[in-house]
Amino acid sequence: MQRRTLLVFGALGLASLAANMGIAVRAAGNRGGASAAQPSADWRLGDGVTYENITIFPVLSRDSADTRGYETLDEALASGDAIVSESGADTMRRWRENGPTPDIVLEGSGAQVNQLVLVYRGKRPLILLAGELLSGGKQDRIIGKDRIVPVGAQPLPLDVFCVEHGRWTSGDKFSASNIIVHPSVREKAAVDQEQDSVWAAVSGDSPAASSGEGSGVGAGSAGGSGESAEAAAPPEFSRGAVADAIASRAPTQSYAKIYDSSDAGASVSAFADELQQRFDRATANLKDERVVGVVVAYGGEVAWSDVFASPDLFANYWPKLLRSYVVEALSRPATQEHASLDDARQFLEPLAGRETTESEPNVYRWREVSTERYAEISLDALQPAELRLHWLKIHRSN
Repeated sequence: MQRRTLLVFGALGLASLAANMGIAVRAAGNRGGASAAQPSADWRLGDGVTYENITIFPVLSRDSADTRGYETLDEALASGDAIVSESGADTMRRWRENGPTPDIVLEGSGAQVNQLVLVYRGKRPLILLAGELLSGGKQDRIIGKDRIVPVGAQPLPLDVFCVEHGRWTSGDKFSASNIIVHPSVREKAAVDQEQDSVWAAVSGDSPAASSGEGSGVGAGSAGGSGESAEAAAPPEFSRGAVADAIASRAPTQSYAKIYDSSDAGASVSAFADELQQRFDRATANLKDERVVGVVVAYGGEVAWSDVFASPDLFANYWPKLLRSYVVEALSRPATQEHASLDDARQFLEPLAGRETTESEPNVYRWREVSTERYAEISLDALQPAELRLHWLKIHRSN
């Protein structure tokens, strides 16, 4: 089986750094049986919680790993443990000459659309998830792939995708956004790994996107959690406003405009608040189980899952994941059809397909199993013991 270096750094002159890190890639042909990325046998699905065209099934577990030893991207950026800058040769030169100094800054030119530099000085390994938004710099970017950054890492060339097609202005540093892009965009980054596909998805050019018509929707479908349609007065929201923000504002200004736009932001917030209340009621009386993830369906199609190693890690990501699912729901047509619990259980069955693995020795292993219709991705920490931190399954839009 052949191995090759994961990253090629071109003008940055960082190829030797990648080789020293020992990042490797391998790909295997079609395989039979359960995939290496299969979900845990300890998971159980709870009843679905439905609102409008979305149903969320909680993934429950009696077991919980201790994930307090990991830091998330938003935490690290907010605390200063992580600094993300536009790429430039002088960044690496300053590191080599001065070491990990607190005042490391970006100098010179050489910024690239699909690559940034990450300097990490935290005391816990850092988790990066595909689709997490980095706000600032010359353009807002999203993380291209799940990975772990170890304590004491040298400055890393970070693969990213642009979610702003029109802006390239002055600016170097990036800040925490507390945003993860909606599934149609996240899929293109995590699976397709193509900038043009990401831009197309940001612009709403995907099979799942609605025409943007039908604003002022607010029927408030109940389901899954055992409540009636009269149990709560649903807010009104505008699919048209969200579709407009996705198609026009996000590509040319900032993806955050989906949330900042007065009409679109109110729609996303109202939808998310109502869905959160229903989800809280449905999961309020769990005994020995806790929520570690979700399976998400739009209409009758089970489309997405995010599952984590612990309830605490899930809770950390849940607010921005929920909003991303809501943006996706508001970009899709309204429907009275809803996926069943059996549909969601079937979605969790492991894939048999083409497997690709990337790893950094003693740090992490990333696996993807893909077919024409589905993709599974898992992120495993390798030290101090092997631990599956994140598991993702996607019903591919193409």
